[in-house]
Amino acid sequence: MSNSKLADMRKSYQQAELLEAQALAEPLKQFELWLNQALQAEVPEANAMTLATVSSQLRPSTRVVLIKGCDERGLVWFTNYDSRKGQELAGNPFAALQFHWVELERVVRIEGRVEKISEAESDAYFHSRPLDSRIGAWASPQSQVISSRAELLTNAAGYAAKFLLQPPRPPHWGGYRLVPDRWEFWQGGVARLHDRLVYRSEHGHWVKERLAP
Repeated sequence: MSNSKLADMRKSYQQAELLEAQALAEPLKQFELWLNQALQAEVPEANAMTLATVSSQLRPSTRVVLIKGCDERGLVWFTNYDSRKGQELAGNPFAALQFHWVELERVVRIEGRVEKISEAESDAYFHSRPLDSRIGAWASPQSQVISSRAELLTNAAGYAAKFLLQPPRPPHWGGYRLVPDRWEFWQGGVARLHDRLVYRSEHGHWVKERLAP
């Protein structure tokens, strides 16, 4: 595609609006409302979120992960603790998440501190996963250089033979929880006059503000 075609790409946003009077007082409740609407609308992979972390060299990186839990404590996903994101979170425990529900013309951005969830929580989720996924957690040295796909398959076969139907949770695999201190809800608007509502934590309470688009 030529640069001129890229420059000409535009979309008119006109599905909805987000007014202060409509937005719920608690950002978690507003998020749950929008997430449920995305699920009901059968938005493809509505549970997918972009996770942004920053290395000790101040280089940002992003990747898509899947939300696996959400409550007043924060948002949870699971991964390899030795992966690039795990190493970056070990050095800088602050991160950002973003959901983009294209069909609904909505974006949610969330920032906060990240912590590991309890081993009991990680164990419970790990043992609920399909067997192939549990073996895969052992087989893949996530983010490390490998020689070929054959190496992965060989690793998987070896761990499958070793653990049979009962692979334990690897010590390097488990859950993280982002504890939000800032939420932003974006609703596409006509003539690029989008709605942006931010909730920021102040003295234990949520302050709701409108940002210019």
